[in-house]
Amino acid sequence: MKNIRVRFAPSPTGPLHIGGVRTALYNYLLAKKHQGAFVLRIEDTDRTRYVEGAEEYIKRALEWFGMSPDEGVDQGGAYGPYRQSDRKEIYLKYVDDLVAAGRAYIAFDTPEEIQAMREREQNKGVHSPKYDASTRMTMRNSLTLSAGEVTGLQQQGTPYVVRLLVEPGRTVEIEDLVRGSVRFDTTELDDKVLLKGDGMPTYHLANIVDDHLMEITHVIRGEEWLSSTAHHVLLYEAFGWKDSMPSFAHLPLILKPSGKGKLSKRDGAKFGFPVFPLAWDAGEGEEAYLGFKEAGFLPDAVINFLAFLGWNPGGEREIFTLSELVEVFDPAHIVKSGARFDYEKALWFNQQHIMRLPDDALLEWLRPGMSAYYTDWSEEQLKRVIPLMKERIKTRNEFYENTRFFFSEDWPYEEKMIRKKWKEDSPAHLQNLLAGLKQIDPFEAAACEATVKTFISENGLSFGAIMPLLRIGLTGTLKGPDLFQTMEILGRERTIARLERALEAFPRIKG
Repeated sequence: MKNIRVRFAPSPTGPLHIGGVRTALYNYLLAKKHQGAFVLRIEDTDRTRYVEGAEEYIKRALEWFGMSPDEGVDQGGAYGPYRQSDRKEIYLKYVDDLVAAGRAYIAFDTPEEIQAMREREQNKGVHSPKYDASTRMTMRNSLTLSAGEVTGLQQQGTPYVVRLLVEPGRTVEIEDLVRGSVRFDTTELDDKVLLKGDGMPTYHLANIVDDHLMEITHVIRGEEWLSSTAHHVLLYEAFGWKDSMPSFAHLPLILKPSGKGKLSKRDGAKFGFPVFPLAWDAGEGEEAYLGFKEAGFLPDAVINFLAFLGWNPGGEREIFTLSELVEVFDPAHIVKSGARFDYEKALWFNQQHIMRLPDDALLEWLRPGMSAYYTDWSEEQLKRVIPLMKERIKTRNEFYENTRFFFSEDWPYEEKMIRKKWKEDSPAHLQNLLAGLKQIDPFEAAACEATVKTFISENGLSFGAIMPLLRIGLTGTLKGPDLFQTMEILGRERTIARLERALEAFPRIKG
């Protein structure tokens, strides 16, 4: 296989959606699998939709995932510039070549004139009129005007665009790596605008010129671009570059949780889950969005989840790191049908990756957020809690929320369970058990367990009469890790103090 070069080419029009992250991922995996180049190209030719900060957001997102570009705006490279707004003169040269060769033409039509054409065609019974072979000769362009008229209009500063000349009656065929043979009838195609009135190229022109000059070998992108591929093939032909045209792979859509319709950025807000890698806040008056990072996900877990949205390596194994995905990735295993976004599955992937993370790495991941949740915590405490909790949490935030009782004395009781479990003889039993716990030295899990179980047995009690009250008294909730290991981490002083507090509080709650 020839040296593979792929590009991720986002537009800085807002935060990077996870659909874009998946596109970047598949490109990255293919490049790294074959020791090729992963290029980041910023496609910012549509200045009307440019959003300040979006380009930096894209770079930070790729960095968080560990998908560093080999070439790009910051990395440089032999094929730059890598920002399309810096390549304007390059596009002008190539569009002039197309016009000179008769493969494109200049059009001076105003929006009103184009609308009038559409209305005329509709009156003739044309369902979807367009600027094409059937209408171009009725319009104001370099095909219907003399050379002198064209020059005169240009000298007067009359706005114009450049359009691709598409001949009808042809079949354009590509062999898509995902969808197999795909055919297009050129009669259905319009004369696509290549150069806009502001002198900037459209996506179609810039994309083809850049991919050719940057020697891109594979174009992996979303299926929404499949319909544009016919124009792109025609452009490769027009430039005489068809022999070096890249291979195409059009990815399936990521669908809403219901499986109906494409997942949108607003679905995250609607259903309460992130659809962006990092949080995005465009400023006052603009909508802010939660990111997977801020929701407490590991980057490898998000990558793993996204990789399986439309691809599967075969077999039963589901858990992979980024480097392991590189080893097994094959675009032939990308499916055609849309992939349903399942947030519960994303949480499961995150839990699996948390469980597999070494304790010291988990410590580094958890440490930065601890102070935002707790004012009184220690490194030693955190080290002891991590092994106890790592298999019980799905997100980093869940760790902070579910370990509150280890690092704080400020938490509520599950009052409903106290009312259910607190009986007339409960105070005496809890006082007697407390006396036994005070005698334990050293205060370790095994000794605590033996003391509690012996007390229950000798007093002819059931575990249900003591254990729930003991757990709620120490942690506020019936949920949590092993009770006796929890007692050891809390230590004798805090355990005794909490149970004494419970003896005072529970009767009041019972009422």
